[in-house]
Amino acid sequence: MQVTTTRGNDKLQYKLQIGKHQLLADAPEALGGDDTGPEPHDLLAASLAACTALTVTMYAKRRGMALDDVRVAIDHAQEDGAYVLQRQIEFVGALSQEERERLLDIASKCPVHKTLSGAIRIQTDVV
Repeated sequence: MQVTTTRGNDKLQYKLQIGKHQLLADAPEALGGDDTGPEPHDLLAASLAACTALTVTMYAKRRGMALDDVRVAIDHAQEDGAYVLQRQIEFVGALSQEERERLLDIASKCPVHKTLSGAIRIQTDVV
């Protein structure tokens, strides 16, 4: 899947095309943008949150667990030379302690978590 950007209508706004989906990204006003969409680090955190919720939900459904909802919150910021993503997960439903522990383990196996925790290479070509 290719993600592309095109200039938006505001000072720093960009339209992101992801398959048939379109999102906006922008910079906060304090950085010269108009804050018409999330900034890139927010999109990164949102990717981790969404992947976590989807992965846990799919696993629970396959296993017949009584998971009614999974709520994920990500706080993120630059700290001491590293970018820190602090994830909080709430499992809603009649789950045993063992099931909750298993779901927490599964959360760390979501593809975005694995990508962010592994080696990442960015290759750039000018076209």
